[in-house]
Amino acid sequence: MDPYLIVQLILISIGATSAMTWFSYFISKIFQKQYKEPIILATVFGEFNFNISGGIKRKVGWMLHFLIGFLFVAGYHIILDENILSISIPSAILLGSISGIIGIIGWFIIFKNTNYKPRIDFTGYYIQLFFAHIVFALVAVFLYYMTLILVIVTKDYITYS
Repeated sequence: MDPYLIVQLILISIGATSAMTWFSYFISKIFQKQYKEPIILATVFGEFNFNISGGIKRKVGWMLHFLIGFLFVAGYHIILDENILSISIPSAILLGSISGIIGIIGWFIIFKNTNYKPRIDFTGYYIQLFFAHIVFALVAVFLYYMTLILVIVTKDYITYS
C-alpha cells in the first residue's frame, strides 16, 4: 500500500473529525445540550463494565471517534478515487448526508442495545449529528483535494534510491 495514501487519509481524517467535533461542541454550547460524540462514546463504552478508569474511558471514546472518522474517510477515498463521485461541494454534501444517516442509524442501534439511556433530546441530537457529518464531509473532501495536490507534487520531487 502507498505510504503517501496512508498519511494522506490519516491527516484528512484528523482534520475532518476535528471539524465535526468542533461543530458538535459548538452546537452543544449554543443549545445547552449534550451533543458531544466523544463524551457519549466514552459513556457508552463505560456501560460494557470494563474495569477501567473514567480517564481511560474518555481516551477510548476519543480514539473510537477518530477511528470511525478514518473509516469514513477511507470510504470517501474509494468513492472519489474510483470516480463514483467528483471532488466537489455537491458530492461532499451527498457524502455527508449519507454519512449522517449512517451515523444516526449507528447511534440508534447503540442506544437500543446498551443499558446507556442518556437524558438527551434525541431529535435534536440526531439533527445536529446529520449536519455534523455534512461539516465532516465538506472538510474531508476539501482536504482530500488539497492533499492530493501535495501528494502529486511530492511524488514528483522525492524519489527513492
